[in-house]
Amino acid sequence: MRSKRRIWVTAAVATAAVAGVLVFQGVTGTDPAGGGVDAASAPARVDVHENALRVSADGTTAAFEQKETEPFSLLGVTWTDPAAKVSGTVEARTRSAATGQWTGWLPLATDVDGRTETGRPGVRGTTEPRWVGASDGVEVRVSSRGTTSAGLPAGLRLDTVDPGTSGLDAETAAYSRDMTEGFSAEGEDEEPTPSDTTTTTPEPPEGSTGGSTPAPESPGPTATDDSGQIGGLPGTAEPSATPTTAEPTTAAPSVTPTSPTPTPDPTTAAPSPTLTPPPVSTMPKPPIVSRAGWGADEKLNDEAPEYTTSVKAVFVHHTAQTNDYSCADSPAIMRGLHAFHVQSNGWKDLGYNFIVDKCGTIFEGRKGGVDQPVFGAHTYGFNRETAGVAVIGSYTDTKAATAATTAVARIAAWKLGQYKGNPAGTTTLTAGATQKSGTGIAYTAGTTYTFQQISGHRDGFNTECPGTALYGQLGAIRTAAAGPVTGLAISSVTGSSTSGSTTYTQSSVKVAWKATTPTALIARNELLVDGKAVATTSGTATSASAVLAVGTHTVQVRATHQSGRTALSGSATVVAEKTAPTFSTKPSTALRTGTVNTTAVPVTLKWKAADGIALKEVRLTAPAAATYGPTTTSANLTAKSGVATTWKMTAYDRAGNTAAASVASTPVILQETSATRTGTWTTKSSSSYLGGKSYSSSAKNASLTWTFTGRSAALVVSRASTSGQVYVYVDGRKTATVDLKSATTKYRDALWATTWASAAKHTVKLVVVGTAGRPAITTDGLVYLK
Repeated sequence: MRSKRRIWVTAAVATAAVAGVLVFQGVTGTDPAGGGVDAASAPARVDVHENALRVSADGTTAAFEQKETEPFSLLGVTWTDPAAKVSGTVEARTRSAATGQWTGWLPLATDVDGRTETGRPGVRGTTEPRWVGASDGVEVRVSSRGTTSAGLPAGLRLDTVDPGTSGLDAETAAYSRDMTEGFSAEGEDEEPTPSDTTTTTPEPPEGSTGGSTPAPESPGPTATDDSGQIGGLPGTAEPSATPTTAEPTTAAPSVTPTSPTPTPDPTTAAPSPTLTPPPVSTMPKPPIVSRAGWGADEKLNDEAPEYTTSVKAVFVHHTAQTNDYSCADSPAIMRGLHAFHVQSNGWKDLGYNFIVDKCGTIFEGRKGGVDQPVFGAHTYGFNRETAGVAVIGSYTDTKAATAATTAVARIAAWKLGQYKGNPAGTTTLTAGATQKSGTGIAYTAGTTYTFQQISGHRDGFNTECPGTALYGQLGAIRTAAAGPVTGLAISSVTGSSTSGSTTYTQSSVKVAWKATTPTALIARNELLVDGKAVATTSGTATSASAVLAVGTHTVQVRATHQSGRTALSGSATVVAEKTAPTFSTKPSTALRTGTVNTTAVPVTLKWKAADGIALKEVRLTAPAAATYGPTTTSANLTAKSGVATTWKMTAYDRAGNTAAASVASTPVILQETSATRTGTWTTKSSSSYLGGKSYSSSAKNASLTWTFTGRSAALVVSRASTSGQVYVYVDGRKTATVDLKSATTKYRDALWATTWASAAKHTVKLVVVGTAGRPAITTDGLVYLK
């Protein structure tokens, strides 16, 4: 493989720090083999290899095969005539330098128009270059068979590029990771949070028109500060939280010509603008990695930058490479694209003004100063008064990640904002060539046409670029760039509790929200209470808290887009109150029917709670834990016999205010032996009886009488299908006739219970009825509550 050119890419080192602004100087590197430069600042070595393809006798196919090559990571095919097309297919397969495995055949996009810089010597027709990663073997095949083409263009050549490594690659990769922090693996979650600090170099003096002396090199990476954060990347400027009236300070262009001469599109006369200080944008500048940051070799293309008069539209592209790349490789991809555009295509520089990777990092493309209307080579016929932004990857079928589309929206909004453009609006452009667009529109050179101010490459030229999927995302990109914030809605309101659409609190409330507009494009958010802002957050924040006065309030969120346009969410109702609930009926206990054990006597706990606003629940906290709804007023529980039990309860309202109450009681079991007997009774023994014994009688009018002091009593019996009936007398008055008959045998069954308003001395008498056919009854004592 023949090496066309070896390119030394210089790194940058810090030389001084004044008032928090780091100053950097370019350092020309030497061949590492010769020594004298440490690893951190050693220049990257970019190798470009040219290889002629073998064309078949009939001129319809061409191929190249080399199993062993010099290392490379990017490749593309070019040919002599920039106006010629390969109407068939161009494919390549490569061997991984790491694994030795060959890829499948990879398509190379052929709808690039090499005439973009027609008139320059050596400009060639070209495929899109493709990033393949570290490789050491390659095969290429080209075919026009099965097409109407007369054959392949002349001068077919495979170019491979080894982008080398730069001392700044690790810093740029770390910056890329910081930019994408908060995005999910699919790139669809939270947006990155901008740094609170900005590392920049001064703007040129007000009124400066450049001059023949080049501006200082853009700053390189800095040492970490006390927090361990990287202080700043080459030529980057972090956005402020809110739109400002003054343009954020940025690195000056690496080359500022005295007399810029724009290159016209074909058939279009070239104006001769005077380079002036860049206009202030209506939108904040996003962070941009400078050419020094990605390791551009400025000696590779040392021509003066060329300028147009303004930027009226932004054309979005994709590089038609693989999406399977690491964003840590993005600086190397930039160097590969740079070398391919200049060395292989014969262009004066990178064609695009800006390039975005899938992680959302924005890179400076064609030189001349990101603040200036640099004349690019990206959309044939419409390079004038436009800027080109390309996303690294292929988006024919795959949507670009949110991080990437957000970056496109931010750079487009800022660039258009310098010239008072509207990212969601339209503008007019004059065609520089007679041609067709990829959407079927026929353009005539010199005629004015209407374009969206954010358009796809295919809108201006007959190409698939930026891919069908990314082209379909342009509407969302326009909306995100122009504002206002869309999809703004309250996602939760946290106080003490929420019922339906109302949240209750004693005083403080936390409101969370969401929006479909990426947070990186939101200047600030405000929490409104009854229409007044009570808290202001950064655009990346998604929640805020407030302290409310007692009363009912309406809560909303207002989001301000970086354009200054505002959006208002729907409302939520919050009630703040501090009055505690009450127990209108204090807790009380009573015996109930059910099976009696010495460790579990059936009782009923009763209460009634109320609140002036909204009762939430009542909790039993002792001797066991249970929670009851606001309308529940009783619960069936059990208590230990002979043990004093304190039942503790707390009522909660929706705001979290509480009231406590309690009641104490002791169940007592009275055996039959403690009763006064009349008539005939027999003793029965069984472990199923309380105390192991019970009394039984079939004698009519036989009786058992208990006297006690308490406020509730329950008669305990054994039951069967042959059991008879008893009369129950309370304090000398017949109260009930109780039938003990049961289809199933039961022991220790509290069959009858009564309760009094307060504890007092009472007498309960049981009398055998002598029921015909089943006169027998078996009693198992009496339980009372004191």
